[in-house]
Amino acid sequence: MKCILFYKPYGVLCQFTDHSSGAKKRPTLKDYIPIPSIYPVGRLDLDSEGLLLLTDRGRLQHRLAHRQFAHPRTYWVQVERIPDQLALKTLQEGVKIKDYFTRKAQVKILPEEPFLPPRNPPIRERKNIPTCWLEITLTEGRNRQVRRMTAAVGFPTLRLVRVSIGFDKRAPHKKFCLNTLQPGQWRELSTAEIKMLSKII
Repeated sequence: MKCILFYKPYGVLCQFTDHSSGAKKRPTLKDYIPIPSIYPVGRLDLDSEGLLLLTDRGRLQHRLAHRQFAHPRTYWVQVERIPDQLALKTLQEGVKIKDYFTRKAQVKILPEEPFLPPRNPPIRERKNIPTCWLEITLTEGRNRQVRRMTAAVGFPTLRLVRVSIGFDKRAPHKKFCLNTLQPGQWRELSTAEIKMLSKII
């Protein structure tokens, strides 16, 4: 089984080929990962950053990505303005987005800005409007879900970084984290990590 962890930078497509018709091709996973026949487990939007797991096992990909299995994924989210307790509780309990309600989530304000590599390009800043960092853990991964959740309660997302992916919902401590990876870097899972993953498929 082949599995790697990758720190997807901002502005990189979460696929190996850019199928757009535009004259200028966008960066893809192929620009960073020279390994054939592996595919991302879940997705990160073009304007999102952070941890991505890739594997050559379709069953593992489905087992970790599909929301029916409720594997936790944690994000650090910079939002515009400071959410109040009502906004936090709404995010925690579930937000109505179009025709569905999001599942319950773990949401808290981080006491200080997390240590992350600078984004290129940096976020737009407005001097008169403060920002805040949230830690949000979801057990589903709908399209642009985090951004839609924070927008729905009035606090637009400015920067979104996935920092961990859980692979055993019964044991929250069992997860992969960014740790020392930098944007554009990847590493293969160790034998011990592969062995742990193999138990769920």
